[in-house]
Amino acid sequence: MNRFLLAASLLTAAGAHAQTYSAKDYGALGDGKTLATAALQKAIDACNRGGGGTVEVPAGTYLTGTINLKTNVNLHLGSGAVLKGSPNLGDYQTYSVPTFGTNRYGILYTANAQNVSLTGPGTIDGDNAAFYDFTQAKKIDTASTRYTRQKNNYRRVAGGIGDGPVVPKDRPRQMVIFAQCKNVRVTDVSLLNSPFWTLHFADCDAVNVDGIRLWSGLLVPNADGIDVTSSSNVTIENSDIRAGDDAICVAGYDHHFEIAGFSGLKHPCENININNCNLQSSSSGIRIGFLDQNPVRNVNVSNCNITNSTRGIGIFLRDEGSIENLTFSNVRIETKLRTGDWWGNGEAIHISAIRGKEGVKLGRIKNVTFTNVSCKAENGILLYGTDESALEDITFNNLKLEFTDSPLNDVAGGNVDLRGNLDPKFGLFARDIPAFLAEHVNGLTINDFKLEWTKPRATFLTNGIEVNHFQNVRIANFTGTGAPGNPTARPVVLSDGTNAAVDLPKNLVVRKNVR
Repeated sequence: MNRFLLAASLLTAAGAHAQTYSAKDYGALGDGKTLATAALQKAIDACNRGGGGTVEVPAGTYLTGTINLKTNVNLHLGSGAVLKGSPNLGDYQTYSVPTFGTNRYGILYTANAQNVSLTGPGTIDGDNAAFYDFTQAKKIDTASTRYTRQKNNYRRVAGGIGDGPVVPKDRPRQMVIFAQCKNVRVTDVSLLNSPFWTLHFADCDAVNVDGIRLWSGLLVPNADGIDVTSSSNVTIENSDIRAGDDAICVAGYDHHFEIAGFSGLKHPCENININNCNLQSSSSGIRIGFLDQNPVRNVNVSNCNITNSTRGIGIFLRDEGSIENLTFSNVRIETKLRTGDWWGNGEAIHISAIRGKEGVKLGRIKNVTFTNVSCKAENGILLYGTDESALEDITFNNLKLEFTDSPLNDVAGGNVDLRGNLDPKFGLFARDIPAFLAEHVNGLTINDFKLEWTKPRATFLTNGIEVNHFQNVRIANFTGTGAPGNPTARPVVLSDGTNAAVDLPKNLVVRKNVR
């Protein structure tokens, strides 16, 4: 056969299996009033039965409960198309698990599918206004604040709701879930106003997220941006994510699969790339780990801006799953203190390993590298290992930190937040604050660190770099001082450790019990 005729016949054959199914042909009304769940599902089912293709949702607002994508189906939201979450909880599919009881899926729940995608310039809107009281702020309980510097005055708001978070009502869970799926694409869409986690990939392989706008609302608790749990080979890029909770979370903990209706999974979360994203969060811009029973490894973050966030980059180990092989390059971070019941306290970078669960052998955080990272923050950089799980091989190359005064210092400053741990004394507690604090670390390298203090008025501010309980510390080309205005603050203080090399004059380095 002529090669041009062969190519034409192949294209014709491919087109026969890539049909377009209009949701309107199956009865979906885009009037914003008529429930379109059944019609949308009929179109998806027909596309799947026909061998796959595209379900086209044209312009209009389609009120919907839970719908399920299937193998070889691309749900394409056209320009002006909005899938609007129903305010009626009864329109969402239910699921039950022992840990969490009965809950409801969100708008899009897809399980055990391959070659599945959500694309187009349209929007999914979770209508969080129907599931929250935006006139009230959720308060921090006094048990959590009793060890803070401010006690019951911690994060007090003079009037109104401050920085939130607002008070939740009964609500559906993750707005968009892909669980145990392979070859998943989410491109170009807008995901807005989620009442819970927005976009969750649970136990997936080969995932690409590209060019999305995800705004869940900075006042809304639990409204994570993208959660990647026990998934492999994931790329998130070119996206704008503004979330009330973590903008991007990468974790290996299998008990959270129960939220998605799955449990008992035992494999790592690995090979994750995050590139060219703008991130904002009332918690962490990027969170890696937490109560992880499975390892997290091989995560690369590059060319990202993290602004208007309570934490910039947070790496947390509280369980048996280790976290290793992480790189962060060319990242700009701006963080601040907030009022209200948010986790985090203004740290640009936070790495901690502290027990959060009884009866397990704690994992390790190791082999983490930051290169070309510039920070403007209202709190210091925190590295906090423990006796049973010291941080290992942490490297900073070309780090800049501008430590700025905060208008909320009197109600929130001068504290460390390690919540998610077992001992409340070391959850949220008062501590004097260096610009860079490292506790229990084995193998810390700091090359080319420039520290600037901007209008530091707080009396709890102390040293430039402080490292306690360490082995093998290297500090080279550090430019900075202790906190101006504190006569006892020093550029570098090292205590209780072995093998430290610092290329500063001896009079600028305090060593206490260093061998």
